[in-house]
Amino acid sequence: MMLKDKVALVTGAGQGVGQGIALALAAEGARVAVTGRTESKLETTCELIRERGGDALPVVCQVKDEASLANCVEAVVDHFGGLQILVNNAQEVPLGELHQVTDKAFIAGFESGPLATMRMMKLCYPHLKGDGCIINLGSSSAKRWDINGFGAYAATKEAIRALSRAAACEWGPEGIRTNVILPHAKSPGLEWWTREYPEQAEEFIQSIPQRRIGECEEDIGRFVALLCSEGSSYINGQSIAVDGGQSLIG
Repeated sequence: MMLKDKVALVTGAGQGVGQGIALALAAEGARVAVTGRTESKLETTCELIRERGGDALPVVCQVKDEASLANCVEAVVDHFGGLQILVNNAQEVPLGELHQVTDKAFIAGFESGPLATMRMMKLCYPHLKGDGCIINLGSSSAKRWDINGFGAYAATKEAIRALSRAAACEWGPEGIRTNVILPHAKSPGLEWWTREYPEQAEEFIQSIPQRRIGECEEDIGRFVALLCSEGSSYINGQSIAVDGGQSLIG
């Protein structure tokens, strides 16, 4: 129980990687605020946590809406009495070659990605001081051997990495650690891609030294739990690829 009595807020936790992270944090004793757009999905994640004996709170939140983010943080702190862990996972993904990506999709990627991440970090900052941990979700797409179709997405995720490094430097003296993970996981989006583009998916899997895509809870979630624990108390400002060794980020 590495995270016993800690309070965690995970965005986009109704499914996929966010759900896996929420389940893993709860398994280590954290009380988890499960946030996202769809209440029924949030309730599903919370029920899974409660079935295992954990404590979870569903909070509907629109990450592109500043007021919704503020209300979410307030609801979590009011309910649990504090906040020690923030995981910024939710984001709309602008995929496609550059001439295919619309301004609307690109702006949505930034609003739901780096802008929402910065807003959430600032809103949670007063509560995280002294013993806080922020985990932001990046992507190794910028390091892909072939970035065709991933440029706009990579741009939003690289912006998140830059904001995270700034937070690590600026807030480290106040007891807040900020790190980024760059995961490969069996999210609904990636599972759809592997079904629709089996040849590309096989090439992708063969490029992973471990020859498999990560599990949302067992591989990604458990690492996040470790990164939030006392055992990682000197890890700050890092971008860590949780991808079976594929990207080898330096």
